[in-house]
Amino acid sequence: MDKARIYVDFNEMVDYNTVLLSKDDTKMDSEGNVIIFYEGMPVSIYMDDVDGNGKVDNLVAEGIAIKQDLSNYPVWQHVKWCCRMDSNGIMNESDLRKKRRE
Repeated sequence: MDKARIYVDFNEMVDYNTVLLSKDDTKMDSEGNVIIFYEGMPVSIYMDDVDGNGKVDNLVAEGIAIKQDLSNYPVWQHVKWCCRMDSNGIMNESDLRKKRRE
């Protein structure tokens, strides 16, 4: 991975650019650091993925931490923090590397 990122499940999208982040005020990142969330905090997130050949090619995104009222979502009422992703959305790490070279 290009940097420390926080694991999320992109199958748990609240809307087109918001994904569940954490039920607690803290979460461990991919390098083992404990991250303490605050409103508007920049966050880098990822989910495990592989390409068509079985090679690791994680899904990644950038965004900000937001507290979101999920009381209308019975399954997610316990979730305290979400990530609102930036306009780049979700991409594979390989696509991110290509984009940086351009």
